[in-house]
Formats: sequence, structure tokens, C-alpha cells
Amino acid sequence: MAPPHVLVVEDEPEIADLIRLNVEKIGFQVDVLHAGEPAVEFVRSKQPDLVLLDLMLPDIDGLEVCRRIKWEPATRETPIIMVTARGEESDIVTGLEMGAVDYITKPFSPRVLAARIRNVLRRHGDGDPLESSDNIIDRGLIQVHLDRHEVLVDGLPVELTLTEFQILVYLCERPGFVRTRDQIISTVHGELAILSKRTIDVHITALRRKMGDAGRCIETVRGVGYRFEDRFGVEAS
Repeated sequence: MAPPHVLVVEDEPEIADLIRLNVEKIGFQVDVLHAGEPAVEFVRSKQPDLVLLDLMLPDIDGLEVCRRIKWEPATRETPIIMVTARGEESDIVTGLEMGAVDYITKPFSPRVLAARIRNVLRRHGDGDPLESSDNIIDRGLIQVHLDRHEVLVDGLPVELTLTEFQILVYLCERPGFVRTRDQIISTVHGELAILSKRTIDVHITALRRKMGDAGRCIETVRGVGYRFEDRFGVEAS
């Protein structure tokens, strides 16, 4: 089987070379481009397994690259990890809402970079958890029974409201993927819903409290939103 193919889009040569070296160390094929326009064309023609996309590029910015990739049916399923500078929270939120699956902030360690890439490639392309034969999302310590509208934590039932249940399902479907507050509102209440983003924070707080120690699986991504990380459940089981 051919190794995963990663496209790095980074205009600073030293950073691009460092990323290439570390991604190749984990056994992946890497191509590097230094501008946005050729990156869009590359994704169209070569269809890499993953794009590491810097937001600051010399021609078109990374958000526009993300928008174009996600707009085209042939490329919209290509996972994108944004590479950002500190203080770009609004751009991070915009990129996630456009369809990027994760982000990493400069400076970052090689181990963190490798973990993020492996996580996205492991998750991307998995079958939809909602289509499992028994209609259960199994995340180790936490099990969500969709047909019965039931949540079990370490084998014990947890009583959730409808909204709390829907939020948990949305986060559990793609562990490790960051979900913005706006994405959660649209999924749970519909695109036309007008709600304060802080309403989601209240629901998350209640959800964590009801889940006890397992509530640590719902991680806050400061300034962006939330993600479900099931490593806690694996360690506890």
C-alpha cells in the first residue's frame, strides 16, 4: 500500500523544510508548495490525502485556498489542517467553519505535528458511526445508543436532555475534530436558529457534570469551540 500523500503549503522555506522532514520521518510522501494558487491546482490534479495549509500566503490567503478546495465536489473531502500564528482565533474559526478539520499553532513540536496528522488520517474516511449495525457509537468508556436515545458511562446510564444528547452525538461522531459553537448550534438547532454562543457553553458544562470523570473527554479549544477526545476513556477502561 502506498504511503499517505501530504501536501504542505507554506511560504517560509525553512518552516516548509522542517515540516517536510518531520512528516517524511513518519513514513509519508510529502510535496511542498509556497503559494495558494498552485496549491489549489495541485489538490485538483493530484488529490493528496491531507493538506497542511499555512494561512499567510503571498498570493491568496489560506482561507481562500480552503474555500476553493471545499467548494469543489472533487476535492471537498480532502482533509485540511491549518497552520496558524498565535492570535489568529477569528481565522481559525472561519477555517473550521469552511471545512478544515483541525489546526496547529506555530511554533509546534514535531511530536504534536505527527500526532495531529495521524489522528486526521486515521479518522478521515472511516465509516459513518451512525451507520453501524447496532447503531451504537462506542468510544470506550462512553457508549451512545442512538436508537434508544441512551448514554452509558462505564456501563451506567446517564440522563441527558435532548440538546445535551445531540451535542454529545455530534462531538462523538468525529473524535479529535474541533467543532465551533456555531457548528454545534446549526447541527442541533438548525441553520436558522438564533442563539447565543454561550448557550452552548452552558449545555457543555451540564453535560460534563452529568458524565462525571468521563466529561474530561469533551475538551475546550480556547477561542474556537469543543472537541471529543476519547483517550481518557481508553485509559480508564
